[in-house]
Amino acid sequence: MDLQDKGVSSEDVLSVVIIGNGPSGICLSYLLSGHTPYLCPEGFHPNPILHSKLAVNSHLSLFEQDLEYLCEGLEGRSSNPVAVLFDSLLLPDSDFGLNYASPLLWRHEPQRAIPHLVLGKGPPGGAWHAMEGSMLTLSLANWMDLPGLKLKDWMREKRRNVRNDRATPTEIASYYQHYVGEMGLEGNFACGTTVTSLRRVALGSGRSGWRVEGVQRRAESELPFTVQAENVVLATGTHDIPARLGVEGETLPFVCHSFWELEAAILSGSLGRASDPVLVVGAGLTAADAVLAAHHLNTPVYHAFRRSVSDPALIFNQLPKLLYPEYHKVHQMMSQQQYRPGEAQTETGAQGVAPPAGGDNVARYLGYLSFPKHRVVAFKPGGKCVLEGEDGRQTALRVSMALVLIGSHPDLGFVPEQGRALGSEPGELISCRRNPIDVNPYTYECAQEPGLYAMGPLVGENFVRFLKGGALAIACDLARKQQMWSGGAKTENSAYHSLSFQLSNCSLGVWSPDGGGERNEEREPLTNGQSSE
Repeated sequence: MDLQDKGVSSEDVLSVVIIGNGPSGICLSYLLSGHTPYLCPEGFHPNPILHSKLAVNSHLSLFEQDLEYLCEGLEGRSSNPVAVLFDSLLLPDSDFGLNYASPLLWRHEPQRAIPHLVLGKGPPGGAWHAMEGSMLTLSLANWMDLPGLKLKDWMREKRRNVRNDRATPTEIASYYQHYVGEMGLEGNFACGTTVTSLRRVALGSGRSGWRVEGVQRRAESELPFTVQAENVVLATGTHDIPARLGVEGETLPFVCHSFWELEAAILSGSLGRASDPVLVVGAGLTAADAVLAAHHLNTPVYHAFRRSVSDPALIFNQLPKLLYPEYHKVHQMMSQQQYRPGEAQTETGAQGVAPPAGGDNVARYLGYLSFPKHRVVAFKPGGKCVLEGEDGRQTALRVSMALVLIGSHPDLGFVPEQGRALGSEPGELISCRRNPIDVNPYTYECAQEPGLYAMGPLVGENFVRFLKGGALAIACDLARKQQMWSGGAKTENSAYHSLSFQLSNCSLGVWSPDGGGERNEEREPLTNGQSSE
């Protein structure tokens, strides 16, 4: 796993460096290692149009086909067309609860392999290793599969059972780590590495590429490293930096921004039945997990969120009740025990939550009160929090802990200006939902930076089942590039000329060792799965 053991020199130029070793980076490594998808001779796809398109060129691998043509007319739960295509080929009609076999046949063709290096801060699996391990994933188990090894088959070998067709983040993390070894990908992975700088550089012969700098943890020390690459793939996910409210007092000690801080308080015994209420801010799945964890301890809970309980965009209104009973319970709590002025103690000495109004037929969840359509105005010393409703009325609460769980942002501090120039809204911070990286929908190459790709949550894909499409698109484009560069001097010179023209419009600038150019030294348990999927 050490870069030094791989014999990688700062003077070497790699074909591809992948920054991030979660499921996005793992899947791309699998495809770049020569594992090639074909239409199986006996394969059948329930979409007759897609099947006929594939059958016309069944002798060609998926890498050699026109992805844009294959994507035409397909519909799915992703806005990225290649993601819908690959998901449809791996899990045909899975959204309808059907269990068709994939029509794809995988062949290992080493001659197609593209040399690459995968960098990650922790073990393979990325953010899944950092999620609360006992909850269940939002996605069905087969949606978490990577090509070539089914999660259920792996769990069966481990004599584990999948509950309600869902697994825990701990199981998913172990599966991804095992997958890298099972598929023989370890030689491509350098774990314990933190990238600190990504800059465009001149590679010689008119080519432009990338210089990746960082540090790798080894035993008791950290060693710096530098590698150069013709192409770089950003696959870092978006769980690095918790989103903040930006209100007064948010840095006070009782205000926290991660589920782990709640878990630490539970383990230390500082929370319990006699505690002041815990305030949970947010209406996503991680916030729901926090509500469940505190409620399980009989710790009183205030739950504040900006949306209406009936808002169709609320995640709970999109989940089948039978498949996700724990989240349906939280949604019931949010609906049936809402705060109304005069029904809860709101003075600074408040110690609990009053029961809701209503008849005996109303399910009672004692110790819980929701505040729909409320926002946090300020946190005050002494565990005080001020909420404001849509009518402008303010309510003061006293809490033992405030958990702000409203999402997260990717840590792109190694990219100039934190990658703001790469977004769909240039100048704004990159965000999975509000401002994903702007990429070509059929290659996932950044619109602003030739040779720089992005995938996974960085381009708006929160679910593992869809991020695999990004791996397919990138692998196809890199295969096309490799064929072009190996096509002879005439093609090579033409490509250099074209690339030089493209670089004149690049936003990250070019740095060369001789000092030319600019060099900037500035640096959601699905549960939680909303993150890594």
